[in-house]
Amino acid sequence: MTLTGKKVLLFVDNLYQELEFWYPLLRLREEGASVLVVGAKKGETYTSKLGYPVQSDLAAAEIRQVDFDALVIPGGYAPDLMRRSPEMVDLVRKADGAGKVIAAICHAVWMLASAEVIRGKRVTCFFSIRDDVVHAGGIYRDAEVVVDGNIITSRIPDDLPAFLKAIIGALRN
Repeated sequence: MTLTGKKVLLFVDNLYQELEFWYPLLRLREEGASVLVVGAKKGETYTSKLGYPVQSDLAAAEIRQVDFDALVIPGGYAPDLMRRSPEMVDLVRKADGAGKVIAAICHAVWMLASAEVIRGKRVTCFFSIRDDVVHAGGIYRDAEVVVDGNIITSRIPDDLPAFLKAIIGALRN
C-alpha cells in the first residue's frame, strides 16, 4: 500500500467512459489512496456512456485546494459537461496553481484547456481534440502517457496501465 495517506479526487459527470473512471478508482484504492468522487453536485448519481451509475461523494464547490494530493479526470463525453461547471473548472485551475498532480485521459484534456493550464505544456489526448489542445497553447504529443511537471495525460483506455503507473509514481514522490 504505497499511497496510504494520499487523497485523490476523481471527477465524474454523465456519459463518463467506464474504464477511464473505474480503472483509476480501483487501482488507486488498491494502492491505499483515499479516492473521493467529485461531481458538480454532492450525492448526485451520474451514469456512464453504457449506463453504469456512480454517486458523487462531494461537490466541486466543497473542495479546498489543500484537501487533496491529486485530481484525476476521466474521458468520454463527461468532460464537455464538467467544463460547464465553473466550480469544477476552477478546482482544476487551483490544483494546478498549488502544484497538485492533475491527470486527464482522452477527452478529459478539454478540462485542462478550459482551466487554461496547458499553455506551453506537453500533453496528449484523444486525437479528435488535438486541435483544441493546440489552440489552448498545449504542445501535442502522440504517446500513451505524457508527463509535464504536475500534469499527466493519456489518449485512450488502452493507455490506462501507463497512465496509472505515472500517477502512482508521481504520488509516491
